[in-house]
Amino acid sequence: MKKIGQVFSTLWYILTLPFRWLWRGLVGLFRWAMIRIGGEVYLDAEQDFVNWYQRNIYRPLRYLRLKNSFMWATGGIATALLVGGLFYWFVLETNFMYLTGEMPSTEELANPDLAVASEIYSSDLKLIGRFYLENRTPVRSYDELPRNFINALVATEDARFFEHNGIDFWAMGRVLKGVITGNNLGGGSTISQQLAKNLFKLRRKKDVSERGILGSWPYIGKFVVKSKEWLTALKLEKRYTKEEILLMYVNTVDYGSNTFGLKVAARTYFGKEPKDLRVQESAVLVGLQKAVTRYSPFLNPERSLERRNVVIEQMAKYDYLTQSQADSIEKMPLGVRNRREAIEQEEAIGYEGYFKKYIASYIEAWAEQHNQRIDLYTQGLRIITTIDSRMQQAAQTALVDGMYRNQRDFRAQWGSQNPWTYENGMPMEGFIDTVAKRTPTYKMLVKRFPNNRDSVQYFLKEKKDTVRVFAWNFQGNGGKKYGVEKRVMSPYDSLNYYKKLLQGGLFAMDPNNGYVRAWVGGIDYRYFKYDHVRQGKRQPGSTFKPIVYASAIDGPLDLSPCFRIKDAPVSWDIVNEKGEKEKWTPQNANGRFSWRLMTLADAMAKSVNSIAIQTTDLVGLDTVMYYAHRLGLQGKFNRVLSIGLGSEEASLYELTQAYSVFANGGYRVRPQLILRLEDHDGNLIADFANESEKARQQVIRPESSYLMQKMLQGGVNGGTGSRLLWNFSPPGYSRQELLESFGAKTGTTSNYSDGWFMCITPDLVGGVWVGGDDRSIHFRGGRGEGAQVALPIYKDFMSRILRSRAYKLRKFPTEKERNLVLTKNYRDCPWPTNPYTGRPDPGYFENDNLNFEPPPLSADSLLLR
Repeated sequence: MKKIGQVFSTLWYILTLPFRWLWRGLVGLFRWAMIRIGGEVYLDAEQDFVNWYQRNIYRPLRYLRLKNSFMWATGGIATALLVGGLFYWFVLETNFMYLTGEMPSTEELANPDLAVASEIYSSDLKLIGRFYLENRTPVRSYDELPRNFINALVATEDARFFEHNGIDFWAMGRVLKGVITGNNLGGGSTISQQLAKNLFKLRRKKDVSERGILGSWPYIGKFVVKSKEWLTALKLEKRYTKEEILLMYVNTVDYGSNTFGLKVAARTYFGKEPKDLRVQESAVLVGLQKAVTRYSPFLNPERSLERRNVVIEQMAKYDYLTQSQADSIEKMPLGVRNRREAIEQEEAIGYEGYFKKYIASYIEAWAEQHNQRIDLYTQGLRIITTIDSRMQQAAQTALVDGMYRNQRDFRAQWGSQNPWTYENGMPMEGFIDTVAKRTPTYKMLVKRFPNNRDSVQYFLKEKKDTVRVFAWNFQGNGGKKYGVEKRVMSPYDSLNYYKKLLQGGLFAMDPNNGYVRAWVGGIDYRYFKYDHVRQGKRQPGSTFKPIVYASAIDGPLDLSPCFRIKDAPVSWDIVNEKGEKEKWTPQNANGRFSWRLMTLADAMAKSVNSIAIQTTDLVGLDTVMYYAHRLGLQGKFNRVLSIGLGSEEASLYELTQAYSVFANGGYRVRPQLILRLEDHDGNLIADFANESEKARQQVIRPESSYLMQKMLQGGVNGGTGSRLLWNFSPPGYSRQELLESFGAKTGTTSNYSDGWFMCITPDLVGGVWVGGDDRSIHFRGGRGEGAQVALPIYKDFMSRILRSRAYKLRKFPTEKERNLVLTKNYRDCPWPTNPYTGRPDPGYFENDNLNFEPPPLSADSLLLR
């Protein structure tokens, strides 16, 4: 025992050496100062004090001996532990000499930084998307937690939770006993310690400044981190009530499958809110906390069931359940949703990725303008949008179903051939090689192997890995139209595979207030992140023609829908891409000319190219381009006559905005996606409800808008959009009512590269685009027309929202209901009179009208009247 005492005396000497040095230094400094101040007086007083100390303190203690060496060793150990513990606590709190790293500050303890997902809601307050670093939606109140979940949690994780102050010494003794005996008798972490670990992520800190010098050492580092968790748990217990600690804890736990917090876990595994969880369901979620992968009900249902029953037994052990109740519950199945249901739920809100970028940029711009700090990924904000959840779901389903049919026919048409060809139908050799050189993978490989092209080609074309790819399910297995497949591919193979897939987008908005009702930018955001609504710009083809006719009717020429032009070939001198002059004679879609006079209304309904291009020439390129920008198209157009046939690019987003002008009386309204921004408690941060109204601008005359609406209605009644009403009979609507409620225009670009369909109703304007990633990828023949690839998708969308009563169709208002006095005829158009006979003559046409020069363009001539 004497040796033990000597060992501890040595340890005590080493531990206290820095303090003795510090004490001696302070005493020496004090003595020096007092001598300078007091001189001989101080030295005499000091000697008197030394004599008194020697006589009354030191000598009695010197002769006072402990009775035996055991008491000496015990006292030394206790003193060493006490002083060493105090010193260790001091080092932890102050990070003395950077030994142990940082501890959570007082501010962090008072306001824990929990990364909470910001949620995107539809106008009818359905969750349709999230911004998150961790997929977490917190439970806001302790009262929302089911009692059975709290009981299961406490019984399993921390039976004395309501009794200790953050550290359970009984549990720590049990752990020590288990270590000595070699038996696993359970863990010693309390719920408060686990909260400290989850909340402040003390174990994830990697930097030496965060972990400290000792914290970076093997084994010692674990003890340091554990000590920090103990100390933090004590502070949490001092600052918060037990209920507050439990609430914070359930919001921080990782439940696997990309779910954080009880609310998201309950929704993912059981499709419920936390307050609706039953005992056995709560036990499953509590059991998950031991190991989220090993006990995942999706990945390992048998182990999950066993673990759930362990939790049930713990509840019975601590009298939260009777044994008979526990026995009965243990016989029940897991009751979790199957994994496909959970995935489908995520997919149901997975299309928000196509418009999330717009939401983020809009809110960030607003925050910068108003000097606000906004972090969509951590602040748990609520973003209320104008999206209608029923319309959005209908749009998603309609697009996927339509693209499934399009891809099936596309694959059948091309078979084993590559679908990329030139305008003359010849295959494009080396197409994938050219595309591959534009990819980030190729650029990375070239940078990695700058002088070794063989290595670039090897990793690009020959090195294959198992990858997950999007795949249409043409076999009908499981009733699902698409899914994910594992395939062995090189990057080159993957590019070749994806380039053979068609793409599409659907967009719809209210033309009266600009509220966006549905936005689907592609068929699956997980694999196709390019947004074909706002980001993608393609040639609009014949869907641009209404803009041409609007410039003729509303512009300086002030033409009537009854104005007639002859459907005949007309040629223009142009300069081709090689800089050579040549004759350009545009053809009609069917390759024929009727050689008769046609009104502008009839020509637009039947999408006659020859008349559209003659009207473009008649009105003038500057006027057409002016109206295109006036109506909402943003592109920088080339001054080419082919603009009248839709050769200049536009997005579906822009075209929908332009068509809204024809449905709402001539006003351009900016599409609006966000209604308001709230904090996590529902307090208003910003109200955007009237933003679109503030930007509302009349861009064509009400009469011109009305006439364009009537011309678009002609597209449904006998025109190229007639298929919209084929076999279309939503309940409660007659065919005549439908004819008086719809207007439409189809569009197809050369070589069938793009298929479009645009549709207007009094309260909903929208469209669909379908095509390949590149213009060289297309159907062969009429199957690629907008009327066949795009129109059926929008038709399905309208059918779904009308049948589900998500949208109520109404007729377009008449001119009387709009208080319009029309100055132009649009129906029963009279034939022009032959000046030689004085009679209406369908064959007569003043040829000079084809080539007359329009009045000079000026600001005054384009003022709205």
